[in-house]
Amino acid sequence: MEYLIISITVLFGAGLTFFSGFGLGTLMLPIFSLFFPLPIAVGATAIVHFANNIFKFGLVYKHIHFSTLLRFGIPALLFAVLGSFLLKLIGDIELFHTYEINGHLFEMSYLKMVIGSLMLFFAWFDLDPRFTNLQVKKEWIPLGGALSGFFGGVSGHQGAFRSAFLTKAGLTKEQFIGTSNAIALIIDLSRIIVYIETINFTVLADEKGILGAGILFAFIGTYFGKELVKKTTLKGIQKVVGVLLFLLGTLFIAGIL
Repeated sequence: MEYLIISITVLFGAGLTFFSGFGLGTLMLPIFSLFFPLPIAVGATAIVHFANNIFKFGLVYKHIHFSTLLRFGIPALLFAVLGSFLLKLIGDIELFHTYEINGHLFEMSYLKMVIGSLMLFFAWFDLDPRFTNLQVKKEWIPLGGALSGFFGGVSGHQGAFRSAFLTKAGLTKEQFIGTSNAIALIIDLSRIIVYIETINFTVLADEKGILGAGILFAFIGTYFGKELVKKTTLKGIQKVVGVLLFLLGTLFIAGIL
């Protein structure tokens, strides 16, 4: 049953990234958190996200705009490392509240509050038209790299800031896709290295099949999502996914997930 849930949800999650505007990591994190402790779920999501970005990289690497990659990517790498270490520190803090409902025990932790709050914020960031039309000057691109890397390291939510700043970099559509993918790879690689050093992945090592299923069906979802969408963005689906992320973020904060 675990494999079926992971496979179906990751398949649709990867496909929905083309429709919704939300990244694969944002949609996958709540899924993995059902099966693993939250720090390990963040790490597992990063591994699947990284593998999927390697798959994309083979398709778009020729369009990388290298000067933008350096201006955005170097701060992103440094702050991704910082955010990854912060994840470890927050995860080590003891629970601050537990409560029962109908005999079920729920645990509220600082890490769940941070992850849940970030999910609420980035769902709002992606859906609010005021942010969609946000004007960012080109000279602020390194700041965008720092923000994208930092939040990518903490929870994997790197795409919103990356898109907001790179869309103002004067890139063609192809350059935007290629450069954005390369930056995502840099952030993923740097945070995975830190996670391996700071997070106990013993549980994940015993569930390699779940991780493999996640990677495989992310590939399949990405391929068919790309074929189905091409140039289309369905706002209705984006809003539904945004509402679901608000709900999931609230459940994280409440300690229910």
